[in-house]
Amino acid sequence: MPKSESSLKIQTTSAMEIASSTKDPKSIRSRRRRNTCIGVSIATVLLLIVLIVILAFTVFKAKRPITAINSVALADLDLSLNIARSAVGLNITLIVDVSITNPNKVGFSYSNSTALLNYRGELIGEAPIPSGRINANQSKRMNITVTIMADRLLRSSTVLSDVVAGSIPLNTYTRISGKVRILGIFKIRVVSSTSCDFTIDISDRKIGDQQCSYHTKI
Repeated sequence: MPKSESSLKIQTTSAMEIASSTKDPKSIRSRRRRNTCIGVSIATVLLLIVLIVILAFTVFKAKRPITAINSVALADLDLSLNIARSAVGLNITLIVDVSITNPNKVGFSYSNSTALLNYRGELIGEAPIPSGRINANQSKRMNITVTIMADRLLRSSTVLSDVVAGSIPLNTYTRISGKVRILGIFKIRVVSSTSCDFTIDISDRKIGDQQCSYHTKI
């Protein structure tokens, strides 16, 4: 190869290297800025995710709504007793005062439910509890009217002896099922139930000996 051609190639290569070297700093800085922006964006997203998770399990941690039966009042009691025929005519209407407390930092939405009235383990009455929503750190009270299904009650073989003894043992049971939405992302289902045992004093027409138990499940 002639020396002139060889020297020309060397000069051309050197010129290209010099040209590329003059462009490299700008491209490097551009890549660095792009990589820095991407890194900052990823770090910001990760930080937000960590912050949301921390808030969801600390400040906004789901707490158990509490369903309580505050009182059971006797609204109506009609009784007819025929001892000779061993027959009892009985009509009872109760007013159940129920409250639902939401201790969460967010609202609690619950679905339709039912208040049940039992006599010695047998269902003898029920009343609907409409769906609703309770705001953060608030309580909601409602009065539920429960009328006894006389035919179911009178089928029991022990009702006559209870009436003669002067008191009728009953039980009310409520179960509220709903959801708590944390930060608009996490949806947690909770179930709160209350069971109250009490007696109806027939002579005084009053409620007595009331004992309640509560249970909440997340």
